[in-house]
Amino acid sequence: MLNLLNINNYHYHRGGADVVYLGHAALMECQGFNNAFFSMQHPKNLPTSWSGYFVDEIEFGHSYSLPQKLLMASKVIYSFEAQNKIRRLIKDFQPDVAHLHCIYHHLSPAILSVLKEAGIPTVMTAHDLKIACPAYKMLNSTGICERCNHGSVLNVIKHRCIRNSWTASVIVAIESSLHRYMDTYSKHLDRVIVPSQFYIEKLVEWGWSAEKLVYIPNYVNVNEFIPLYTPGSYFLYFGRLAPEKGVGTLIRAAALAKVPLKIVGIGPAELELKELAAQIGGEIEFLGYHSGTGLHDLVRGARAVVLPSEWFENAPMSLLESYALGKPIIGARIGGIPEMIVEEETGWTFESQNIEDLAACLEKVMTIKESIVVGMGKAGREYVEQTFSCQRYVSSMLTLYRELMISKD
Repeated sequence: MLNLLNINNYHYHRGGADVVYLGHAALMECQGFNNAFFSMQHPKNLPTSWSGYFVDEIEFGHSYSLPQKLLMASKVIYSFEAQNKIRRLIKDFQPDVAHLHCIYHHLSPAILSVLKEAGIPTVMTAHDLKIACPAYKMLNSTGICERCNHGSVLNVIKHRCIRNSWTASVIVAIESSLHRYMDTYSKHLDRVIVPSQFYIEKLVEWGWSAEKLVYIPNYVNVNEFIPLYTPGSYFLYFGRLAPEKGVGTLIRAAALAKVPLKIVGIGPAELELKELAAQIGGEIEFLGYHSGTGLHDLVRGARAVVLPSEWFENAPMSLLESYALGKPIIGARIGGIPEMIVEEETGWTFESQNIEDLAACLEKVMTIKESIVVGMGKAGREYVEQTFSCQRYVSSMLTLYRELMISKD
């Protein structure tokens, strides 16, 4: 049996990256791997015998004393605690491969040098753009931002890229400057797994060697999704209610097109979006948070699912899950979204942030023959079964692991 060390900031289902981290470990266990985990202490963590190695909790939204804040800031920049604890875990577990997901700000990139020194093949899944952009989204209050590509990391401070906070932006600017100078990521990572072709192109633009990057798309287990191809009478958005998700544009477009829209999710922009919907009218319904069977029922009841994003999305799981449930997609032409939509076969695309273009698309989809929508839903289900299957994901991962282990021998 081979030993796999799984590394991620959170050891519970907090967001998409955490779901992939835990799901990936479960898949590899089915392939005969022994799993160990390295993460951060947190009250919501799933039980694991490896929690004794986890680093102390850092949660920036909590109230801390000044000394505690200074200590946390130092750990964000370079965590000696994380280095010491992972060094102890490596000694006790003897991993054959290490697979990292999100490590910055909580575990810190400082652990990479320890893995390298131990001679452990190390890969990271790029769930976002942090290994290029200090703010990880290439987004701030001014919109899409790539100033740090050929410019100074001080742009992070100037434009308050981290939560629009001067203090947080200063800390991350120092962290990014240090690890750029040390070349921490590219020097110590053997490969970076990238779920979208767009992210590969973007990382290369920011100086990454294409040879370090491996395209392995996300997957869904279609056996867990029962499709319904009959078109519903409403459009659906489900996901986080944040400014970069483009939900405000979608609300305006739905009102312009005079089509019903259901919105599932919560987030920082929720109140603002509800006020917008009340002002402009239209059939806009906010349903709050749903998951599991309840969410699946809402997707199955839709005519199409809309992804109106206004930032560089990677490879949205919501898109794959909608396909698996038999629904076509209306997606913004930004980030990795358009490469996952076969135009007029599994869905439609529109210009990101363009209200009129999206409204026209919504009108079109609402009025076309139901048989066309049914056919596109079936095409989407077939597409996800063939291109984004669990079997393909596992095969690609095992091939990569084998190659890295052989090269280390």
